[in-house]
Amino acid sequence: MTSSAPQLSEQHQAGRALSRPSPAAHKKDSAAPMTTTHLTDVTPTKIAILGAGRGGTALLDLLHQIPAIEIIGIADCNPEASGLQRARELRVPVAAHIAELIQNHGVQLILDVTGDPSLGAILRRQARPEADVLSGSASRMLWELVQHESTLQAELLHAEKLAGIGSFAAGIAHDINNPLQLILGLAENLEDETDLKTVHAQAADIIAAVKRTTAICRDLTSYARRSASQNHSLVPLNARLDEALKIARYAVGFHDIDIAKQYTPDAAASGHPDELLHVFVNLITNAIQAMSDGGTLTLRTTIEPDRATIQVSDTGCGIPSDLFNAIFEPFFTTKPPGKGTGLGLYNIRHVIHQMHGTIAVASDVGIGSTFTVTLPRTAQT
Repeated sequence: MTSSAPQLSEQHQAGRALSRPSPAAHKKDSAAPMTTTHLTDVTPTKIAILGAGRGGTALLDLLHQIPAIEIIGIADCNPEASGLQRARELRVPVAAHIAELIQNHGVQLILDVTGDPSLGAILRRQARPEADVLSGSASRMLWELVQHESTLQAELLHAEKLAGIGSFAAGIAHDINNPLQLILGLAENLEDETDLKTVHAQAADIIAAVKRTTAICRDLTSYARRSASQNHSLVPLNARLDEALKIARYAVGFHDIDIAKQYTPDAAASGHPDELLHVFVNLITNAIQAMSDGGTLTLRTTIEPDRATIQVSDTGCGIPSDLFNAIFEPFFTTKPPGKGTGLGLYNIRHVIHQMHGTIAVASDVGIGSTFTVTLPRTAQT
């Protein structure tokens, strides 16, 4: 099982770094409590953006998703600039005057994307000496690099998803072969069947088998497709977990596995629906693989006024504490060669951060593991 990770800090919002631990992960019924990862402190780089036109808006959209960056504010001489409205949607402070922003005691980096050459002299006079300034071609290069990194992350997520589909091959073949064999048998019977009532009944069975095969293909096609939109919406968590269960069973057998669902009715959270499905499929697959001798998979959702919590628990082999710091690193896996890409939990961490959420793990060797994901309940636009 590729599992366990350090608890991560919250995505930065409202112009300040939010850092709060996730709710305590579920404990197994045992004499000793599970070993739980600790909050990882992240000291963000504090950035001010000057210019809220196309370039400023693009930087705002990309940089606010990076946990190691805190945007302390954005300013523009045009109060109607599109980036100012976008900043308010993202809860990034909007400064009324450039001087107010660049003289902020916390600012470490000023990004000037105004294209105004006269602003350079103002920055040299008024910016605090400890603040670095990027403007002109340097700020354009930064924008291109950040955009390229975002594209690479999307490609990596898609590649890992397709690799997972490849590991589903045996389960897919089994689930499709069964209705195909039924269709073949019924079609052969129809060659010599003369009773109209029997013909109708067997035709109905053929239609049902074809619909089942079509549903399997539709589920997998939907899961494998590249997300066309990154817009967040309110996602019904219980339905998404149920859909993930259907897909995960293609990758791993559910023999001798009991499934317990502890759902809070109408649990929903802000996120990207397709990417959340990918997160749940990975966590469920890992949990099942950890229970090679059988056990219980527990799926739990809870809600609080400002956030929703999703927990995926298993009673499997557990995770050694010395692996906690490595588990979310790219290409790290405890699975045998050819059985895992080592990118599953790395991608999960990135996806959860983009959704302004956190992920934590509690585990004890021989008892099992619980992954806890928290997400905001307010839709992000």
